[in-house]
Amino acid sequence: MIRALISDFGGVLTTPLSAGFLAYQEEAQVSLEDLGMAMQRATEEHGEHPLFALERGEISEQEFAGRLGAQLGERFDLGRLRELYFERIEPNRPMIDYVATLRRRGLRTALLTNNVREWEPLWRAKLPELEDLFEVVVDSAFVGMRKPEPAIYELTLERLGDGVRAEECLFLDDLEPNCATARSLGMTAVRFDDADQAIAELESALRE
Repeated sequence: MIRALISDFGGVLTTPLSAGFLAYQEEAQVSLEDLGMAMQRATEEHGEHPLFALERGEISEQEFAGRLGAQLGERFDLGRLRELYFERIEPNRPMIDYVATLRRRGLRTALLTNNVREWEPLWRAKLPELEDLFEVVVDSAFVGMRKPEPAIYELTLERLGDGVRAEECLFLDDLEPNCATARSLGMTAVRFDDADQAIAELESALRE
């Protein structure tokens, strides 16, 4: 029997995250290929992917910017990227309303997000009803772990409490590697493509 929903934030409870990155790419003339190559070079130099370290809270936003700036030069402006990122994402109202419905139907709810410590006030502002929707919020940047590492899923279960087991959880995320880990732990995972598809698959799982 399903007792809980664990949901991602960006790209599930919001519109796609790509809009802000594409806007920055056009404005700064930094292609996704350039950004990817800079990430790779920074990984080789520091022994850790800079985005992973940032999302675990191991480095600050400023340190992340410095690592990429060393590869991209003055073309890279993380402050402007952050600004465009949050300008372009909007709440995904059908999914937010559906989570509220599940909460009223008695499901336990947790939010599990890979995020940036300095961005917490900004992403939370996109979802003012956060505390009403979710009993538990696990933000990678504050716990030193990130999806798809199994430990952060296990921490989320621990914080849900009440003996909730992985087999009793629905997991919702827009990235397949994150869903794959959830399945490996025994959760029923739904990869988000759009609201209609996700809601239909979640409802199907709840009826099983």
